[in-house]
Amino acid sequence: MSVTPKVTLISHTPDPEKLVATAGKLCYSSSDIVSLRDGLTDEVIEKYIDMLVSIGHESVMEHVSFTFGIEGISRACSHQLVRHRIASYSQKSQRYVSENGFDFITPPAISQLPEALAEYERIINDITKGYEKIADILTESHKADFIAQGLDEKAAASKARKLANEDARFLLPNACETKIVVTMNVRSLFNFFEHRCCNRAQWEIREVACQMLRLCQQVAPRIFAKTGPSCVAQGKCPEGKMSCGKMAEVKARFAAMKEDTNA
Repeated sequence: MSVTPKVTLISHTPDPEKLVATAGKLCYSSSDIVSLRDGLTDEVIEKYIDMLVSIGHESVMEHVSFTFGIEGISRACSHQLVRHRIASYSQKSQRYVSENGFDFITPPAISQLPEALAEYERIINDITKGYEKIADILTESHKADFIAQGLDEKAAASKARKLANEDARFLLPNACETKIVVTMNVRSLFNFFEHRCCNRAQWEIREVACQMLRLCQQVAPRIFAKTGPSCVAQGKCPEGKMSCGKMAEVKARFAAMKEDTNA
């Protein structure tokens, strides 16, 4: 079955904007931390966060983190995601979880062309059958070996299937659906959004990034007020001749997204 990306905000640092304001003000105050924090009104926090964002003082943002559950993405997408190194990842294992009848992702360009879609689904079906057949053959072979070593049938079958998955997974395509839990601090998220919300990012990870950004803006709207692709966050495009050439359109889209999120 073909699926689409779904992002859930699992957890985040409590009271993130107050924490960032506390950390920022501490750098320029002789006050003790408790007194400093207790003296932060909502109005002071808002103004201070706006100032930090405007001058790009991002080190204090590292004290705040967000944890996301991401489902319905391809292995092709997760391979791009884990290239963002300042983060923590926990991904569904293809060794320990059977991929019999695996879900898959269909690129929109393929789904819009009936002939391409039919061929794509035929190949996915062939891979599914091949994976299951090879996994079954390997399971029976490994099970016989484990029984010969003295394991009872139930334990041998369980151990054999996990071992079979290790090799059968070599058949699985990049289209295979995966699930992953991701934790990033705010500074890493700024960088992630600049790269992955960009028009030049691959469509799937761009969709994931935009869902993540909406969730962040709901929790900490002032911290993420100017967040998005580089043309939004930095006011310019770093892609040179490879620019999408649609800066005004992109800025308008992200401004509308922020308004909708915070409405």
